[in-house]
Amino acid sequence: MKYDFTSILDRRGHDALAVDALGKLSGFAPEAPEEGFDAIPMWVADMNFPVCPAITDAIIGRASHPAFGYYSPRKEYFDSIIRWQETRHGLEGLIPEYIGYENGVLGGLVSALNVLCPRGDKVLLHSPTYIGFTNTIQNNGYQIIHSPLVQDQDGIWRMDYEDMEEKIRAGNIHTAVFCSPHNPCGRVWERDELEKAYALFRKYDVYVISDEIWSDIILKGHTHIPALSLGGDARRRTVALYAPSKTFNLAGLIGSYHIIYDKWLRDRVRRQSSLCHYNDMNVLSMHALIGAYSPEGMEWVDQLCGVLTGNVRLAVDYFRTHFEGVSLAEPEGTYMLFPDCSQWCRDHHKTLEELESMCWRVGVSLQDGRMFNGPWNLRVNLALPRTRVQEALERLDKYVFNA
Repeated sequence: MKYDFTSILDRRGHDALAVDALGKLSGFAPEAPEEGFDAIPMWVADMNFPVCPAITDAIIGRASHPAFGYYSPRKEYFDSIIRWQETRHGLEGLIPEYIGYENGVLGGLVSALNVLCPRGDKVLLHSPTYIGFTNTIQNNGYQIIHSPLVQDQDGIWRMDYEDMEEKIRAGNIHTAVFCSPHNPCGRVWERDELEKAYALFRKYDVYVISDEIWSDIILKGHTHIPALSLGGDARRRTVALYAPSKTFNLAGLIGSYHIIYDKWLRDRVRRQSSLCHYNDMNVLSMHALIGAYSPEGMEWVDQLCGVLTGNVRLAVDYFRTHFEGVSLAEPEGTYMLFPDCSQWCRDHHKTLEELESMCWRVGVSLQDGRMFNGPWNLRVNLALPRTRVQEALERLDKYVFNA
């Protein structure tokens, strides 16, 4: 393999929330492990791999010039995004005018909501729900209306279109926040699923904020379909949000972007985004994106997705064959598992808190799924070297589920 996905990084003391926050953020971060166990970080959604070399080369190359004054985004910044979206996702007709910087996807979400909704308005989301959506939407004065995803006979998460329509109609809802691929369930929506959802959005004049930050982390056998690729009416009513941060583990550098084809919508979102006067990229994050969205970055992501596909299949098979009473759907994208432990907890007379504590004590630092509206779920990050995933599974087997 050309790139390094096997080295075990010691992230302690290197500004990594995933390890430095253990035992320090009660109610959010896992507790620190007991003596004798090292922490295997499997909670916060960043990766435990060295970044693509093209990114560090780009940052070091720019940092070698000792001036960091005011600047404008380079043409290469927009060209890189256009090439990336066209090559990897087949998004056609994209021009620099449609691309706008956002400090983060959640900041772009708020800017779009402020255009589309009065304070107190209702917003449709699927549940389980990314905790960042929950906090951001509620903190900014909007009401969340959940339409629960349902699992079919094969355990695959599906949209409940009848429930969506009833919630939209009864609540007079005109804005939906859409997660594609879905976090935390890992669904990669198929074109016909998107088309059915957008038929409802068109029928009830619902605008869509489509978070596609996970769109590059697609497991083998699946394909991401951008909402904007549906064309026509979908382009008129969609704000699509992207970032290299999830794909390339660049969250600490900050830097996202929106794509908005419709001029009326684009002008208003940009105006909202500008009001704080601090929604501007820094020069190093710009060069990081240019390095990431390069031919080498494309090759690196292809290898990453192969590694993650192997990790997911290993973990899913292990859960299904070793942990009776735990059920889970196999993710199609992202690197997160969302196992349901309700039956195991009932069988063993344990609360979810007690189960989590058992995991944390032996260094398997996974996340409480209740923050994501999963009442009996764990959220498990598999973006680690395969040896660490295997070690975590063996600890869960020996000390937790079959202790």
